[in-house]
Amino acid sequence: MNKPVFIAMWSGPRNLSTALMRSFENRLDTTVIDEPFYAHFLKKTGIDHPGKHEVLQSQSTNWEEVVSLCTGSIPNNKEIWYQKHMAQHNLEGCDISWIKELKNCLLIRDPKYVIASYAKEYPLVDVKLLGYLQQEKIIDLLEKENNETPPIIDATDLLCYPKVILKKLCNRLKIRFSSRMLSWPKGKRKTDGVWSAYWYGSVEKSTGFIPHKKKEIKLSNELIPIYDNCMISYSKMYENRIRPELV
Repeated sequence: MNKPVFIAMWSGPRNLSTALMRSFENRLDTTVIDEPFYAHFLKKTGIDHPGKHEVLQSQSTNWEEVVSLCTGSIPNNKEIWYQKHMAQHNLEGCDISWIKELKNCLLIRDPKYVIASYAKEYPLVDVKLLGYLQQEKIIDLLEKENNETPPIIDATDLLCYPKVILKKLCNRLKIRFSSRMLSWPKGKRKTDGVWSAYWYGSVEKSTGFIPHKKKEIKLSNELIPIYDNCMISYSKMYENRIRPELV
């Protein structure tokens, strides 16, 4: 058996994070975990999300316990543990130095799509709920540690060029690419968080990455300052992303 590989994928809400988790889970050598810090986030912030009670019952709300879980043994005797994390779950005061032990990567998306989707469901009062600022902090930490920017992939690139992007990501992570990552069976998964009933309707119907269709998005005036703030972080990360054209 090869040396165990721990992959932490840091995303934000309303992204392709669950589809990407499906992609990795379809590998024969990989097991996954779905947003292990979600219960801690809900308890500390008091935010009322659908299924909040079930989430709090299903996961530990103790930060240190979840860190120990994520850095412990890989379940199911697999070689690779893909961890789907939400960057916004890293709250102020939480020590994220533990991530240095993992192979970290980031999934980003144009803020106008994220904001438009999020604002349909919830009041958007704080830019920190979208994860862009926390993603920058993760990058800063890892650049200081490794003198290298961690792999960054953009959601639109992933939808348009899934094979190219995933091959390049695997190369950066020093794992072999598997064509099984390009499609998966539709339906629920035992590894999905208990909140899947409220959020995963579309991905449960999916069998692969659906080609990107450009949409005309018009944000309301009160959302423009949040968009402008997010774009500062997003633009920096986008410049350093894995590029599909450099094959």
